Amino acid sequence: MQVFSVLELDTTTIPGGYRFDRLRDALAERIRAVPEFREKLSARPLTIGHPVWVRDDEFDIDRHLHRITVPAPGTRTELTEVCGRLAGLPLDRGRPLWEMWVIEGIDESLGTERLTVLLKVHHAAADGVTYANLVSRLCSSEPVPPPSATVEAPASIGPLREALDGLARFANRPVYLVARVLPAAARAVVDAVRRASAGRAMAAPFTAPRTVLNAKFNAQRCVAFARLDLNEVKKVKDHYGVKVNDVVMILVGGVMRQFLLDRGELPTSSLVALEPVSVHGLSDRTARNQVSGMLVALQTQIADPVARLRAVATANAYAKEQVSAISPTLLQDFGEVVGGVLLGIAKRVYARLTQFRPMYNVILSNVPGPDPAHYFLGARVSAMYPFGPLLLGAGINFTLWSVNGVLHIGLISTPGVIPALSELADGLAAGLGELLTAIDDAGTASAAV
Repeated sequence: MQVFSVLELDTTTIPGGYRFDRLRDALAERIRAVPEFREKLSARPLTIGHPVWVRDDEFDIDRHLHRITVPAPGTRTELTEVCGRLAGLPLDRGRPLWEMWVIEGIDESLGTERLTVLLKVHHAAADGVTYANLVSRLCSSEPVPPPSATVEAPASIGPLREALDGLARFANRPVYLVARVLPAAARAVVDAVRRASAGRAMAAPFTAPRTVLNAKFNAQRCVAFARLDLNEVKKVKDHYGVKVNDVVMILVGGVMRQFLLDRGELPTSSLVALEPVSVHGLSDRTARNQVSGMLVALQTQIADPVARLRAVATANAYAKEQVSAISPTLLQDFGEVVGGVLLGIAKRVYARLTQFRPMYNVILSNVPGPDPAHYFLGARVSAMYPFGPLLLGAGINFTLWSVNGVLHIGLISTPGVIPALSELADGLAAGLGELLTAIDDAGTASAAV
């Protein structure tokens, strides 16, 4: 349950040139204004219920900032191998839940000034929108931004007060469940049944086909990178009258369709994608994680990409209508009333169930990228790839950011599920090219007539 990004940087814009100690000092200065980087989860034994965030009075940046060199010759292959290993390392739960790896030696034989930074944060500390906001606060529109004003992390309220507050929330769970959670859940179920009977519902839970993507996996990770010109994506969007997200979904569906076709395992029914949906700003909550989700059929049973695009656009529209009708805090409300023991039991039951009746096959997250993102700690940003977590029942995650006119896509899986992940990354650009060719051919035919 970790989210991270891989930033490719041009260090020639750093005043005085790049040195690790200079980058460290710049990071230390920037996080003075970002208290989230200096907070940890409380581990006090008397706290009942959910953990709370407290200031880490022993915060030491050198416990979070690390330095590593990729093996020669420092190509994209070596970089992806290093990033995959780092992605599989757990974070220390006794400290603020983040770490940054400065990766040197990229294209070393070419004598370039390139540098790569991997910034990892636990999902408990940030969802996609919150994470992008954290990265934004480390970025700037100029190489040397004005000094950051110090923002202190809230002081601890003390073990007794923390225990009493936890006890009060724990005692209120039954009331919260009956008064808020169950009525909202009942309304959601009734609405889902009504929409299904009218043929306007999103994909139903536990109806995804069983595939290799739903196999068990371990902590090993592999990653791949893809870049798409946002203007080209918008050209497809405008031509067919759909959304950017619709275009992205059929590109993802296309590479997954080809992956399963090559294995002779393409199911007759459509793969289902879980798409996280941000609900920030839709309630008065201030939690770092404010996310819902929708299930969308990728229409992988349709061979023609244009027909698949139209079908996905329709399915997406129905899913968005249904999600908008559900209480935006329903998922968080369930989290408030479900304790750690019940959650652990539910996870084990779900892990077994999803082996036979998958809820979804693929995770696809499209999040607005950091803004501004021209410079990161003084270095010009050349590329910025986001990565989300793998969840039970889905062995691949596609996460997208639009940064500086480019759609950056991070793919993460595990070698036991998809060994050659870079082939899928390359297939995204090929799929976009196929759609652009179809548009050009249509224009040529129209001009001929």
